[in-house]
Amino acid sequence: MATGRNHRPATRSRGIPEATVARLPLYLRALTALSERSVPTVSSEELAAAAGVNSAKLRKDFSYLGSYGTRGVGYDVEYLVYQISRELGLTQDWPVVIVGIGNLGAALANYGGFASRGFRVAALIDADPAMAGKPVAGIPVQHSDELEKIISDNGVSIGVIATPAGAAQPVCDRLVAAGVTSILNFAPTVLSVPDGVDVRKVDLSIELQILAFHEQRKAGDGGEASPGAVPTASVPADGGAGAAPVAAEGTGRKGPDGDMPAVMPA
Repeated sequence: MATGRNHRPATRSRGIPEATVARLPLYLRALTALSERSVPTVSSEELAAAAGVNSAKLRKDFSYLGSYGTRGVGYDVEYLVYQISRELGLTQDWPVVIVGIGNLGAALANYGGFASRGFRVAALIDADPAMAGKPVAGIPVQHSDELEKIISDNGVSIGVIATPAGAAQPVCDRLVAAGVTSILNFAPTVLSVPDGVDVRKVDLSIELQILAFHEQRKAGDGGEASPGAVPTASVPADGGAGAAPVAAEGTGRKGPDGDMPAVMPA
């Protein structure tokens, strides 16, 4: 079985825009739900509504895949599932390591959606010697001293950082030096990476602050603050981690839609 180390997705060579790539998982999630209900075909309007985009944008995105549908019939659901999965590189095995097995890291390890989307958690890594050997989601935690060997032995090219902020950059540096070229960062810090390394951030505190902004807008002129003012104290600046060992927040290089944070799949 191919691994992420020796194969790269075809999207860059085919010239698919990054904004389109960012929407492909949304289409795939909607199509997978239709497939599970044994729906054979779907119109662009129906699929766009399920994915939360407009139909014109969907048709434009699919044109990059060479998929135009059939007038009066729509798109073949199973074919689109395969086509999008192939473009996203999900028809192969992507071994992933999770570094930092605190509350968040353990929750990620237990997330059941990785395997169904082509991702295999190859290893769980933590710097605490007391964690070594303890099973989390059926996988024994390994000490961070073994990080480089683990990456080499498993052909890992994707790393997940769920450490405290102070440990994130050193962990990132070691991952990159060991050959990891894509990082999903949950740590509340800005990661510095060389060219050729992609970083996606998951910043839950920013998402909460955006929701607080919209809640304030809904209140209209009755609130004390100006409707256009973004609240700055709705969520603590550290992401509201409190006593939790890991803050569910991260930053890094810009994603496909500029500075928008990444989101975990449903």
